[in-house]
Amino acid sequence: MKVQRISDPQVSPDGHWVAYVETSVDLAANKKASHIWVVPAEGGPGKQLTWGEGSDSRPRWSPDGDRLAFISTRGGKSQMWTLSMGGGEAHPLTSISTEADGVTWAAKSDMLIFTSQVYPDCADDACNHARLEEAEHSKIKARLITSLLYRHWTDWRDGKYTHLFAVSAGGGTPRDLTPGAYDSPTFFLGAPDGYAISPDGTEVTITSNRSTPPSSAAWTTNNDLYVIPSGGGAAKDITETNPGSDASPQYSPNGRYIAYTSQARNGYESDLFRLRVYDRETGQVKNLTEGFDQWVEAFAWAPDSDTIYFLAPDHAENPVFKTSISHPKVEKVLDGYNAELAVAPDGKSLIVGRTTLTMPEEIFRASLADGSLVQLTHANVGLLSELDMNPGESVTTPGALGAEVQSLLLKPPGFDPAKKYPAIFLIHGGPQGAWEDAWGYRWNPQMFAAHGYVVLMTNPHGSTGYGQKFLEEISGDWGGACYQDLMAAADYLERLPYVDKDRIGAAGASFGGFMINWIAGHTTRFKVLVSHDGPYDQRSMYGETEELWFPEWEFKGLPWEKGSLYEKWSPSNFVQNIQTPMLVVEGELDFRVPNGQAFQLFSALERRGVPSKMLYFPDEGHWVNKPQNSQLWYNTVLGWLDEYLKP
Repeated sequence: MKVQRISDPQVSPDGHWVAYVETSVDLAANKKASHIWVVPAEGGPGKQLTWGEGSDSRPRWSPDGDRLAFISTRGGKSQMWTLSMGGGEAHPLTSISTEADGVTWAAKSDMLIFTSQVYPDCADDACNHARLEEAEHSKIKARLITSLLYRHWTDWRDGKYTHLFAVSAGGGTPRDLTPGAYDSPTFFLGAPDGYAISPDGTEVTITSNRSTPPSSAAWTTNNDLYVIPSGGGAAKDITETNPGSDASPQYSPNGRYIAYTSQARNGYESDLFRLRVYDRETGQVKNLTEGFDQWVEAFAWAPDSDTIYFLAPDHAENPVFKTSISHPKVEKVLDGYNAELAVAPDGKSLIVGRTTLTMPEEIFRASLADGSLVQLTHANVGLLSELDMNPGESVTTPGALGAEVQSLLLKPPGFDPAKKYPAIFLIHGGPQGAWEDAWGYRWNPQMFAAHGYVVLMTNPHGSTGYGQKFLEEISGDWGGACYQDLMAAADYLERLPYVDKDRIGAAGASFGGFMINWIAGHTTRFKVLVSHDGPYDQRSMYGETEELWFPEWEFKGLPWEKGSLYEKWSPSNFVQNIQTPMLVVEGELDFRVPNGQAFQLFSALERRGVPSKMLYFPDEGHWVNKPQNSQLWYNTVLGWLDEYLKP
């Protein structure tokens, strides 16, 4: 809770400054507060720019570097503000009733864009305001639902859609550029922005899924890119020939190209993310990562409008790679775990957010000439100097299907190899995810190690960073090769001379929660289990969740047409075998793995007499984010493990 959380580095147009967000936790008030700072790009003390109540985030530079636009919740609502770098008070640029988010400033224009969730049948803000007031004050809270995706992650749609707006830096009435009953941009977890504005401010590109009927947005991933004049006008689909998802557009500095991520297959959210460019002059599309077998994540243009730097997972790290339009060949530029990425205006260095299992994210400048690093922010140096933490150690074990499987091993503070320690086996979510050499706030492995446990984090089949074939071998086989990988890694953990094999517990969330539920019905090797937001009964899970494309791909069809895999990989079919004590954790606002899954599991555990508890959060979703809830989560989970592993 004391860690200062650094994010979103943005380089000024002259290259002299890096703006960023620093977030602190107020545990007593049960909230987080974010404010904007700047630090010299050459190194030196940082300077806080925003203060006071509310949170300030997403700093974006004006073309001349004299101002910053940002999003602030000061006043109780999220709006767009601007701040002069010469000093003085910030000024609001929007007062839209549906609130503003995601501000972006055109590189060479006074045009800005932002997103807002609006009622699609409203022609102006007055209409949206009236609708919001009516909903807030109505004593009727019933919902009339007419199509799927009526709720998503933690929010009910309630008739609103995300639209993209444009407004001049001088103020005025924002223009809705994406009218209609579509999300424009589409929600896309973990990707860069689903929208962009051309450098001259005359055009925007948005990611949108406009499949028909409207309910099909719940089972398709066919996002397309649409270009729209920033003054308003018809949307032109520039990726309509690709059946998969095209997303995260970014214009080149000279405005000629639009780079974006692209997946080939509809309905498969974990298909390979490629980097492509659309030529605005010729209409041609070019693949810049042909033959590259890892997911393209965040990316940034170099000032030459030819080279693109990007992040991609690789064996528990997140290196920086580059490719180019003139020479589309992927090369690694910078090792380590890089969480965020920007390019200096002179093209000679990168600004990156870097992190490890022993260091929360800090901002660094990386030379492109020799790879040397200069740390620009030092927000947590004092705190870290007080802590005893060990780095993650990479180990490999033989896995299923002839694979070598990587794990990260973390030893407790003051580790003594002559002692015997209890151990925790952590299983990640996804399943298309990974344990990485990176700091985190949910399921932070150091919290388990600091409690006196040896921690093993395994990346079995389905994990990112090991090639698309390894990743895809989980689909249709949830309890197969992945389970074999995990059991082989657990064998390794048991054999470590400093681990007490009779005091090992296992814990996981999301897919990791599924795997805990699966393990519970298939082995008694662990002394205690923790299942957080894990699928328990796949057939009922299909009817409760919202992103239907996920189970339809993972289990190869609809449950009433091709139900065999839903039955095969349902932990509910093996509940009669469960003997291991289990803590079940669930959030009421988790619409990904809804609470019915946890209720069914807990009822079965209690009915069968298996020692069990349930930690239920009425105000959390798939993740536990509120500070006091997070503290309760760690205390409850660690207390449950201690009860069985530290007699």
